[in-house]
Amino acid sequence: MTTVDIGGIALGVESFGDHGAPLVLLAGGPTMLSWPDALCERLAAGGRRVVRYDLRDSGESTTADPRTPAYTLRGLAADAAALAVALGGAPAHLAGTGVGGLVAQVAVLDHPGAFRALTLVGTRPVAPGPPDDDLPDHDRATMNRLFARPLPDWADRQAVAEFAAAGAEILGDDPVAARALAGRVWDRTPGTAPPVQMANQLGLVFSGLDCGPRWRERLPGVKIPTLVVHGRRNRFFPVGNGEALAREIPGARLLVLDGAATAITDAALGEVAEAMLALG
Repeated sequence: MTTVDIGGIALGVESFGDHGAPLVLLAGGPTMLSWPDALCERLAAGGRRVVRYDLRDSGESTTADPRTPAYTLRGLAADAAALAVALGGAPAHLAGTGVGGLVAQVAVLDHPGAFRALTLVGTRPVAPGPPDDDLPDHDRATMNRLFARPLPDWADRQAVAEFAAAGAEILGDDPVAARALAGRVWDRTPGTAPPVQMANQLGLVFSGLDCGPRWRERLPGVKIPTLVVHGRRNRFFPVGNGEALAREIPGARLLVLDGAATAITDAALGEVAEAMLALG
């Protein structure tokens, strides 16, 4: 792992595969560890240079105050384009998961010359907050359980890991995998200040981020091959959100993972990697 400077902003990155191979750039959701190691390795084995990176205010990237981000969603999208150029891999295949999927959508719309393919995993075509009337919102009962829990002591690695495991169980994800991932994220988080830990563990910086103006109406203008991956059991962004993305992006392929919720399961890694590689 290292950092790449783009206009005075440091972005934490990790690379897999041959440096000269076509670039697949994985936007964190919000940290790079949102992308499974095994998926990165499969893509690299398929002849790609894979670079996963931390969004601002997470991991090894520049961290200021996640409570009042001094950038916008469009700034994060510009980061993705600048990083592809800085890595010498433009036009790149850009992939975003969760909130990283919001970044990826705006990036290919605002900077079309920087990207040759797009993958969107477990995301939706509108900003955080109430969705459009035709889009399913977060499952209310699940959200009530998820947010009724007391927050952990962010200075206690084990407490944070257990908090993540319990949340994964509520969401329908693997609690064992979530516990291990939270520990790795905690280890890479710069300090134990609650806002910083929450930004890394929960992506809550997006609740205060300026995500305007709307971009959903621009999605028919995406002209590059696109893959939309969504867990059928996703209660945070129900599968109707992925279906809407696939309908509105011309020629997009929808891959629904029957056994998955918000995370890509181990059983689905091969299918997802194969579908991403097929984009070129």
